[in-house]
Amino acid sequence: MPQSLSKVYVHLVFSTKHRRPMIDHTIKNRLFDYLGGTCRGLECTPIRVGGHLDHVHILCLLSRKITQAKLLEEVKTHSSLWIKTVHPRYSNFYWQDGYGAFSVSPKGVNDVVRYIDIQEEHHTKDTFQDEFRGFLKLYEIDYDERYVWD
Repeated sequence: MPQSLSKVYVHLVFSTKHRRPMIDHTIKNRLFDYLGGTCRGLECTPIRVGGHLDHVHILCLLSRKITQAKLLEEVKTHSSLWIKTVHPRYSNFYWQDGYGAFSVSPKGVNDVVRYIDIQEEHHTKDTFQDEFRGFLKLYEIDYDERYVWD
């Protein structure tokens, strides 16, 4: 086959360091736009970016030219540096070291978009930790609780 063709949807999930509630209403939309722009700059088309006070969800198409680890490194590094310049209250902003990356079938894209859109409502009932454990269970990922959180 002479062409390299790919269409891989990935749902990325990561939290602020120690799940500190730093993504407030004054910054969240700008942060989500920045995260989407960083994805776009890496040729990973953002489908939806959202989240809540202590974490974000990014649904994007993964470029053929970048690994998911490199995508996460770039997104987290650039956004962390950027947010610290916005206002002094964000000077101690950091992302957790790890992340979750989950595949999404083309038929599941709309469901994930809706899920990201209702994050604020969703988190009136569940914590980020419970949500993340749910993803790990759904995707049958073995993990050691001691090493999931920082």
